[in-house]
Amino acid sequence: MLFNVKMETLPREEIEALQTRRLRDLCERVYANMPFYRRKFGDLGITPADVKTVADVAMLPFTEKDDLRNNFPYGLFAVPRDNIVRLQASSGTTGKIIVAGYTARDLDIWAEVAARSLSAAGVTRSDIVHVSYGYGLFTGGLGAHCGAENIGATVVPASGGATRRQAHLLRDFGATVLCCTPTYALHMWESALEVGIDFRHLPLRVGVFGAEPWTESMRRDMEEKMGIDAMNIYGLTEIMGPGVAMECTEAKSGLHLWEDHFLAEIIDPVTGEQLPPGTVGELVLTTLTKEGTPLIRYRTRDLTSIDYTPCACGRTHLRIARLEGRTDDMLIIRGVNVFPQQIESILVESDGLTPNYQIIVDRANNLDTLEVQVEVSDTLFADEIRKLQLLETRLQKNIKEFLGVTAKVRLMEPHSIPRSEGKAKRIVDNRLKD
Repeated sequence: MLFNVKMETLPREEIEALQTRRLRDLCERVYANMPFYRRKFGDLGITPADVKTVADVAMLPFTEKDDLRNNFPYGLFAVPRDNIVRLQASSGTTGKIIVAGYTARDLDIWAEVAARSLSAAGVTRSDIVHVSYGYGLFTGGLGAHCGAENIGATVVPASGGATRRQAHLLRDFGATVLCCTPTYALHMWESALEVGIDFRHLPLRVGVFGAEPWTESMRRDMEEKMGIDAMNIYGLTEIMGPGVAMECTEAKSGLHLWEDHFLAEIIDPVTGEQLPPGTVGELVLTTLTKEGTPLIRYRTRDLTSIDYTPCACGRTHLRIARLEGRTDDMLIIRGVNVFPQQIESILVESDGLTPNYQIIVDRANNLDTLEVQVEVSDTLFADEIRKLQLLETRLQKNIKEFLGVTAKVRLMEPHSIPRSEGKAKRIVDNRLKD
Protein backbone atom coordinates (compact mmCIF):
# COMPACT_ATOMS: atom_id res chain seq x y z
CA MET A 1 0.00 0.00 0.00
CA LEU A 2 1.52 3.33 -1.11
CA PHE A 3 0.54 6.47 0.79
CA ASN A 4 1.99 8.97 -1.68
CA VAL A 5 2.18 7.19 -5.02
CA LYS A 6 3.80 10.07 -6.93
CA MET A 7 6.64 10.67 -4.47
CA GLU A 8 7.24 7.04 -3.54
CA THR A 9 7.66 5.98 -7.17
CA LEU A 10 9.73 8.89 -8.51
CA PRO A 11 12.27 7.76 -11.12
CA ARG A 12 15.85 7.75 -9.88
CA GLU A 13 16.87 10.75 -11.99
CA GLU A 14 13.97 12.79 -10.57
CA ILE A 15 14.88 11.82 -7.02
CA GLU A 16 18.45 12.99 -7.55
CA ALA A 17 17.33 16.23 -9.22
CA LEU A 18 15.01 16.95 -6.28
CA GLN A 19 17.76 16.13 -3.80
CA THR A 20 20.14 18.50 -5.58
CA ARG A 21 17.66 21.39 -5.37
CA ARG A 22 16.89 20.70 -1.74
CA LEU A 23 20.55 20.20 -0.78
CA ARG A 24 21.49 23.56 -2.31
CA ASP A 25 18.60 25.24 -0.50
CA LEU A 26 19.60 23.54 2.76
CA CYS A 27 23.18 24.78 2.48
CA GLU A 28 22.00 28.34 1.90
CA ARG A 29 19.64 28.15 4.89
CA VAL A 30 22.13 26.80 7.38
CA TYR A 31 24.90 29.11 6.15
CA ALA A 32 22.67 32.14 6.61
CA ASN A 33 20.99 31.15 9.88
CA MET A 34 23.35 28.87 11.81
CA PRO A 35 26.75 30.22 12.96
CA PHE A 36 27.79 26.61 13.68
CA TYR A 37 27.60 25.61 10.01
CA ARG A 38 28.92 28.95 8.77
CA ARG A 39 32.10 28.23 10.76
CA LYS A 40 32.21 24.63 9.52
CA PHE A 41 31.94 25.77 5.91
CA GLY A 42 34.60 28.39 6.52
CA ASP A 43 36.99 25.85 8.04
CA LEU A 44 36.72 23.84 4.81
CA GLY A 45 37.02 26.90 2.59
CA ILE A 46 33.63 26.40 0.93
CA THR A 47 30.36 28.30 0.53
CA PRO A 48 26.87 27.15 -0.51
CA ALA A 49 27.68 28.27 -4.05
CA ASP A 50 30.16 25.38 -4.31
CA VAL A 51 27.34 22.83 -4.08
CA LYS A 52 26.23 22.13 -7.66
CA THR A 53 24.92 18.54 -7.55
CA VAL A 54 23.83 16.01 -4.96
CA ALA A 55 27.24 14.35 -5.29
CA ASP A 56 28.81 17.47 -3.80
CA VAL A 57 27.50 16.44 -0.40
CA ALA A 58 30.86 14.69 -0.04
CA MET A 59 32.60 18.07 0.30
CA LEU A 60 30.38 19.18 3.17
CA PRO A 61 31.30 18.90 6.87
CA PHE A 62 30.15 16.06 9.11
CA THR A 63 27.95 16.70 12.12
CA GLU A 64 28.59 14.63 15.25
CA LYS A 65 26.45 13.84 18.28
CA ASP A 66 28.87 15.91 20.38
CA ASP A 67 28.00 18.93 18.24
CA LEU A 68 24.37 18.62 19.35
CA ARG A 69 25.35 18.21 22.99
CA ASN A 70 27.78 21.13 22.89
CA ASN A 71 25.10 23.42 21.47
CA PHE A 72 22.44 22.48 24.05
CA PRO A 73 19.66 23.48 24.08
CA TYR A 74 18.95 25.86 21.17
CA GLY A 75 22.34 26.43 19.54
CA LEU A 76 21.50 24.44 16.41
CA PHE A 77 18.12 25.96 15.72
CA ALA A 78 17.88 27.47 12.24
CA VAL A 79 14.70 29.47 12.88
CA PRO A 80 13.64 31.84 15.66
CA ARG A 81 12.51 29.98 18.76
CA ASP A 82 9.01 31.44 18.29
CA ASN A 83 8.71 29.35 15.09
CA ILE A 84 9.34 26.11 16.99
CA VAL A 85 6.07 24.41 17.89
CA ARG A 86 7.46 21.25 19.50
CA LEU A 87 10.60 20.04 21.25
CA GLN A 88 11.63 16.38 21.32
CA ALA A 89 14.77 14.94 22.82
CA SER A 90 16.88 11.86 23.39
CA SER A 91 19.47 11.14 26.05
CA GLY A 92 23.17 11.95 25.76
CA THR A 93 26.37 10.60 27.29
CA THR A 94 26.72 13.19 30.04
CA GLY A 95 23.13 13.54 31.13
CA LYS A 96 22.72 16.49 28.78
CA ILE A 97 19.90 15.58 26.41
CA ILE A 98 19.95 16.10 22.66
CA VAL A 99 17.23 18.52 21.61
CA ALA A 100 15.36 18.58 18.30
CA GLY A 101 13.08 21.47 17.40
CA TYR A 102 10.18 21.15 14.95
CA THR A 103 8.32 23.82 13.03
CA ALA A 104 4.72 23.23 11.97
CA ARG A 105 5.99 22.21 8.50
CA ASP A 106 8.46 19.79 10.10
CA LEU A 107 5.60 18.08 11.90
CA ASP A 108 3.64 17.84 8.66
CA ILE A 109 6.63 16.20 6.94
CA TRP A 110 7.13 13.84 9.88
CA ALA A 111 3.47 12.81 9.72
CA GLU A 112 3.90 12.27 5.96
CA VAL A 113 6.97 10.00 6.18
CA ALA A 114 5.52 8.15 9.16
CA ALA A 115 2.32 7.57 7.18
CA ARG A 116 4.35 6.30 4.21
CA SER A 117 6.16 3.95 6.57
CA LEU A 118 3.05 2.54 8.20
CA SER A 119 1.42 2.20 4.77
CA ALA A 120 4.44 0.19 3.60
CA ALA A 121 3.66 -2.18 6.48
CA GLY A 122 0.13 -2.56 5.15
CA VAL A 123 -1.66 -0.13 7.47
CA THR A 124 -4.83 1.47 6.05
CA ARG A 125 -7.54 3.83 7.27
CA SER A 126 -9.59 0.76 8.27
CA ASP A 127 -7.02 -0.28 10.89
CA ILE A 128 -6.99 0.25 14.64
CA VAL A 129 -3.42 1.10 15.61
CA HIS A 130 -2.35 0.39 19.20
CA VAL A 131 0.72 2.54 19.99
CA SER A 132 2.81 1.27 22.90
CA TYR A 133 5.91 3.32 22.20
CA GLY A 134 6.54 5.82 24.97
CA TYR A 135 4.91 9.24 24.68
CA GLY A 136 6.80 12.33 25.80
CA LEU A 137 10.22 13.64 24.79
CA PHE A 138 10.98 10.28 23.16
CA THR A 139 9.83 10.48 19.53
CA GLY A 140 8.44 6.95 19.28
CA GLY A 141 4.89 7.41 20.54
CA LEU A 142 4.00 10.67 18.84
CA GLY A 143 5.73 9.65 15.60
CA ALA A 144 3.71 6.46 15.16
CA HIS A 145 0.58 8.22 16.43
CA CYS A 146 0.69 11.08 13.92
CA GLY A 147 1.59 8.76 11.06
CA ALA A 148 -1.42 6.54 11.76
CA GLU A 149 -3.75 9.53 12.09
CA ASN A 150 -2.43 10.90 8.79
CA ILE A 151 -3.48 7.66 7.12
CA GLY A 152 -6.90 7.99 8.73
CA ALA A 153 -6.57 4.96 10.99
CA THR A 154 -7.99 4.80 14.51
CA VAL A 155 -5.24 5.30 17.12
CA VAL A 156 -5.10 3.87 20.63
CA PRO A 157 -2.41 5.96 22.44
CA ALA A 158 -1.59 3.34 25.06
CA SER A 159 2.08 4.32 25.64
CA GLY A 160 4.15 1.92 27.77
CA GLY A 161 3.47 0.18 31.08
CA ALA A 162 0.38 -1.50 32.57
CA THR A 163 1.16 -4.43 30.29
CA ARG A 164 -1.68 -6.75 31.26
CA ARG A 165 -4.16 -3.92 30.88
CA GLN A 166 -2.78 -3.28 27.40
CA ALA A 167 -3.38 -6.92 26.52
CA HIS A 168 -7.03 -6.47 27.49
CA LEU A 169 -7.21 -3.27 25.42
CA LEU A 170 -5.81 -5.07 22.39
CA ARG A 171 -8.59 -7.62 22.70
CA ASP A 172 -11.41 -5.26 23.67
CA PHE A 173 -10.69 -2.55 21.10
CA GLY A 174 -9.90 -5.07 18.35
CA ALA A 175 -6.53 -3.56 17.41
CA THR A 176 -5.16 -4.75 14.09
CA VAL A 177 -1.74 -3.05 14.30
CA LEU A 178 0.71 -2.90 17.21
CA CYS A 179 3.52 -0.31 17.35
CA CYS A 180 6.20 -0.76 20.03
CA THR A 181 9.69 -2.12 20.64
CA PRO A 182 10.06 -5.79 19.69
CA THR A 183 10.97 -6.84 23.22
CA TYR A 184 7.93 -5.08 24.66
CA ALA A 185 5.73 -6.83 22.11
CA LEU A 186 7.00 -10.20 23.33
CA HIS A 187 6.54 -9.12 26.94
CA MET A 188 2.98 -8.09 26.14
CA TRP A 189 2.39 -11.43 24.40
CA GLU A 190 3.55 -13.32 27.50
CA SER A 191 1.47 -11.14 29.81
CA ALA A 192 -1.57 -11.69 27.59
CA LEU A 193 -1.18 -15.46 27.80
CA GLU A 194 -1.11 -15.20 31.59
CA VAL A 195 -4.60 -13.67 31.51
CA GLY A 196 -5.91 -16.06 28.89
CA ILE A 197 -5.47 -13.89 25.79
CA ASP A 198 -3.81 -15.45 22.75
CA PHE A 199 -2.64 -12.90 20.16
CA ARG A 200 -3.27 -15.46 17.41
CA HIS A 201 -6.98 -15.32 18.19
CA LEU A 202 -7.15 -11.51 18.00
CA PRO A 203 -7.68 -9.32 14.90
CA LEU A 204 -4.02 -8.24 15.30
CA ARG A 205 -2.18 -8.77 12.00
CA VAL A 206 0.78 -6.33 11.84
CA GLY A 207 3.52 -5.31 14.27
CA VAL A 208 5.65 -2.22 13.55
CA PHE A 209 8.75 -2.65 15.68
CA GLY A 210 11.83 -0.47 16.17
CA ALA A 211 13.87 1.66 18.61
CA GLU A 212 16.14 -1.25 19.59
CA PRO A 213 18.21 -3.96 17.89
CA TRP A 214 16.49 -7.21 16.88
CA THR A 215 17.26 -10.10 14.60
CA GLU A 216 15.66 -12.10 11.81
CA SER A 217 15.31 -15.09 14.13
CA MET A 218 13.47 -12.87 16.58
CA ARG A 219 11.17 -11.81 13.75
CA ARG A 220 10.38 -15.42 12.91
CA ASP A 221 9.73 -16.20 16.57
CA MET A 222 7.36 -13.23 16.96
CA GLU A 223 5.45 -14.01 13.79
CA GLU A 224 4.93 -17.62 14.85
CA LYS A 225 3.89 -16.81 18.40
CA MET A 226 1.68 -13.83 17.59
CA GLY A 227 0.31 -14.68 14.17
CA ILE A 228 1.37 -11.31 12.72
CA ASP A 229 3.64 -9.74 10.14
CA ALA A 230 6.56 -8.28 12.13
CA MET A 231 7.89 -5.19 10.32
CA ASN A 232 11.08 -3.20 10.92
CA ILE A 233 10.99 0.62 11.20
CA TYR A 234 13.94 3.01 11.58
CA GLY A 235 14.28 6.55 12.83
CA LEU A 236 16.23 8.76 15.20
CA THR A 237 15.37 11.92 17.07
CA GLU A 238 18.21 13.93 15.59
CA ILE A 239 16.94 13.40 12.04
CA MET A 240 13.15 13.31 12.55
CA GLY A 241 11.90 10.32 14.56
CA PRO A 242 10.33 7.01 13.51
CA GLY A 243 9.57 6.95 9.81
CA VAL A 244 12.96 7.77 8.33
CA ALA A 245 12.97 4.29 6.78
CA MET A 246 10.62 1.31 6.70
CA GLU A 247 10.33 -2.22 5.34
CA CYS A 248 7.61 -3.05 2.83
CA THR A 249 5.34 -6.06 3.15
CA GLU A 250 6.01 -7.14 -0.43
CA ALA A 251 9.74 -7.73 0.02
CA LYS A 252 10.78 -7.46 3.69
CA SER A 253 14.27 -7.01 2.29
CA GLY A 254 15.71 -3.75 3.57
CA LEU A 255 14.05 -0.53 4.70
CA HIS A 256 12.99 2.12 2.18
CA LEU A 257 14.55 5.44 3.16
CA TRP A 258 12.49 8.44 2.02
CA GLU A 259 15.05 10.16 -0.18
CA ASP A 260 13.02 13.26 -0.96
CA HIS A 261 13.53 14.28 2.69
CA PHE A 262 16.69 12.44 3.77
CA LEU A 263 19.96 12.13 1.85
CA ALA A 264 21.82 8.94 2.78
CA GLU A 265 25.49 8.01 2.46
CA ILE A 266 27.56 5.07 3.67
CA ILE A 267 31.06 5.96 4.84
CA ASP A 268 34.09 4.20 6.21
CA PRO A 269 33.74 4.94 9.96
CA VAL A 270 37.50 5.41 10.30
CA THR A 271 38.45 7.42 7.20
CA GLY A 272 35.12 9.14 6.52
CA GLU A 273 35.35 8.22 2.84
CA GLN A 274 32.15 7.31 0.98
CA LEU A 275 31.65 3.61 0.29
CA PRO A 276 29.90 2.06 -2.74
CA PRO A 277 26.40 0.53 -2.64
CA GLY A 278 26.28 -2.87 -0.99
CA THR A 279 29.25 -2.18 1.28
CA VAL A 280 28.64 -2.16 5.03
CA GLY A 281 29.66 1.07 6.71
CA GLU A 282 28.34 3.91 8.82
CA LEU A 283 25.06 5.53 7.81
CA VAL A 284 25.27 9.30 7.38
CA LEU A 285 22.08 11.34 6.92
CA THR A 286 21.34 14.88 5.77
CA THR A 287 17.93 16.42 6.50
CA LEU A 288 16.98 17.98 3.17
CA THR A 289 13.73 19.65 4.25
CA LYS A 290 13.85 20.04 8.03
CA GLU A 291 13.47 23.66 9.16
CA GLY A 292 13.84 23.63 12.95
CA THR A 293 17.10 21.77 13.48
CA PRO A 294 18.47 20.82 10.05
CA LEU A 295 21.59 18.66 10.03
CA ILE A 296 24.22 18.14 7.36
CA ARG A 297 25.96 14.76 7.10
CA TYR A 298 24.94 13.57 10.56
CA ARG A 299 26.96 10.53 11.62
CA THR A 300 24.37 8.13 12.98
CA ARG A 301 26.99 5.55 14.09
CA ASP A 302 24.63 2.86 12.77
CA LEU A 303 26.24 0.19 10.56
CA THR A 304 24.32 -0.82 7.44
CA SER A 305 24.54 -0.82 3.64
CA ILE A 306 22.58 0.78 0.81
CA ASP A 307 20.73 -1.02 -2.00
CA TYR A 308 19.49 0.91 -5.05
CA THR A 309 18.09 -2.08 -6.95
CA PRO A 310 14.36 -1.99 -7.84
CA CYS A 311 12.00 -3.39 -5.22
CA ALA A 312 9.03 -5.66 -5.88
CA CYS A 313 6.73 -3.17 -4.16
CA GLY A 314 7.29 -0.52 -6.84
CA ARG A 315 8.91 2.03 -4.53
CA THR A 316 11.99 3.62 -6.05
CA HIS A 317 13.62 4.93 -2.89
CA LEU A 318 16.81 3.18 -1.80
CA ARG A 319 16.78 0.53 0.91
CA ILE A 320 19.08 0.23 3.89
CA ALA A 321 19.84 -3.22 5.27
CA ARG A 322 18.89 -4.30 8.78
CA LEU A 323 21.34 -2.59 11.15
CA GLU A 324 24.41 -4.67 11.98
CA GLY A 325 25.53 -2.73 15.04
CA ARG A 326 27.08 0.60 15.93
CA THR A 327 30.47 2.25 15.66
CA ASP A 328 30.27 3.72 19.16
CA ASP A 329 29.43 2.34 22.58
CA MET A 330 25.84 3.54 22.72
CA LEU A 331 23.32 0.93 23.82
CA ILE A 332 19.59 1.08 23.26
CA ILE A 333 17.79 -0.50 26.21
CA ARG A 334 14.01 -0.67 25.79
CA GLY A 335 14.14 2.41 23.58
CA VAL A 336 16.41 4.43 25.93
CA ASN A 337 19.91 5.49 24.85
CA VAL A 338 22.51 4.42 27.40
CA PHE A 339 26.25 5.14 27.26
CA PRO A 340 28.93 3.43 29.37
CA GLN A 341 30.21 6.88 30.34
CA GLN A 342 26.90 7.62 32.04
CA ILE A 343 27.14 4.49 34.15
CA GLU A 344 30.82 5.11 34.84
CA SER A 345 30.06 8.61 36.14
CA ILE A 346 27.67 7.06 38.69
CA LEU A 347 30.13 4.37 39.75
CA VAL A 348 33.05 6.75 40.34
CA GLU A 349 30.99 8.73 42.83
CA SER A 350 31.00 5.76 45.23
CA ASP A 351 33.99 5.07 47.49
CA GLY A 352 35.42 1.60 47.49
CA LEU A 353 34.84 0.80 43.83
CA THR A 354 37.66 0.29 41.31
CA PRO A 355 37.61 1.63 37.71
CA ASN A 356 37.13 -1.94 36.45
CA TYR A 357 33.58 -2.60 35.35
CA GLN A 358 31.63 -4.36 32.63
CA ILE A 359 28.11 -3.91 31.27
CA ILE A 360 26.22 -7.07 30.30
CA VAL A 361 23.17 -6.63 28.04
CA ASP A 362 20.90 -9.58 27.41
CA ARG A 363 17.27 -10.59 27.02
CA ALA A 364 15.23 -12.48 29.60
CA ASN A 365 11.53 -13.20 29.30
CA ASN A 366 11.63 -11.22 26.04
CA LEU A 367 12.78 -7.98 27.67
CA ASP A 368 16.17 -6.27 27.57
CA THR A 369 18.18 -6.72 30.75
CA LEU A 370 21.08 -4.58 31.92
CA GLU A 371 23.63 -5.80 34.44
CA VAL A 372 26.55 -3.73 35.71
CA GLN A 373 29.43 -5.66 37.18
CA VAL A 374 31.99 -3.56 39.06
CA GLU A 375 34.97 -4.62 41.12
CA VAL A 376 35.28 -3.44 44.71
CA SER A 377 38.52 -2.57 46.45
CA ASP A 378 40.25 -5.10 48.71
CA THR A 379 39.19 -3.05 51.73
CA LEU A 380 35.52 -2.91 50.79
CA PHE A 381 35.46 -6.59 49.80
CA ALA A 382 36.48 -7.46 53.36
CA ASP A 383 33.53 -5.49 54.74
CA GLU A 384 30.32 -7.07 55.97
CA ILE A 385 27.79 -8.43 53.48
CA ARG A 386 25.05 -6.05 54.61
CA LYS A 387 27.06 -2.98 53.62
CA LEU A 388 27.80 -4.44 50.20
CA GLN A 389 24.13 -5.17 49.63
CA LEU A 390 23.19 -1.60 50.58
CA LEU A 391 25.78 -0.26 48.13
CA GLU A 392 24.35 -2.43 45.32
CA THR A 393 20.85 -1.16 46.08
CA ARG A 394 22.01 2.46 46.11
CA LEU A 395 23.83 2.11 42.78
CA GLN A 396 20.77 0.48 41.19
CA LYS A 397 18.60 3.35 42.44
CA ASN A 398 21.01 5.97 41.10
CA ILE A 399 21.19 4.33 37.66
CA LYS A 400 17.40 4.15 37.49
CA GLU A 401 16.98 7.81 38.48
CA PHE A 402 19.76 9.13 36.23
CA LEU A 403 19.28 7.00 33.11
CA GLY A 404 15.64 5.93 33.33
CA VAL A 405 16.46 2.22 32.95
CA THR A 406 16.52 -0.59 35.47
CA ALA A 407 19.88 -2.27 35.99
CA LYS A 408 21.09 -5.05 38.23
CA VAL A 409 24.37 -4.16 39.95
CA ARG A 410 26.77 -6.90 41.00
CA LEU A 411 29.76 -6.07 43.17
CA MET A 412 32.62 -8.29 42.06
CA GLU A 413 35.73 -9.54 43.82
CA PRO A 414 38.94 -7.61 43.16
CA HIS A 415 40.66 -8.67 39.90
CA SER A 416 37.70 -10.83 38.77
CA ILE A 417 36.78 -8.86 35.63
CA PRO A 418 38.96 -9.86 32.62
CA ARG A 419 41.69 -7.40 31.71
CA SER A 420 42.65 -6.36 28.17
CA GLU A 421 45.99 -5.26 26.82
CA GLY A 422 44.22 -2.82 24.54
CA LYS A 423 40.97 -0.95 24.97
CA ALA A 424 38.94 -2.29 27.88
CA LYS A 425 35.91 -4.31 26.79
CA ARG A 426 33.20 -2.49 28.69
CA ILE A 427 30.16 -3.96 26.92
CA VAL A 428 28.99 -7.51 26.33
CA ASP A 429 25.80 -7.35 24.25
CA ASN A 430 24.21 -10.78 23.83
CA ARG A 431 20.99 -9.59 22.18
CA LEU A 432 22.05 -9.94 18.57
CA LYS A 433 23.26 -13.51 18.85
CA ASP A 434 20.98 -15.79 16.81
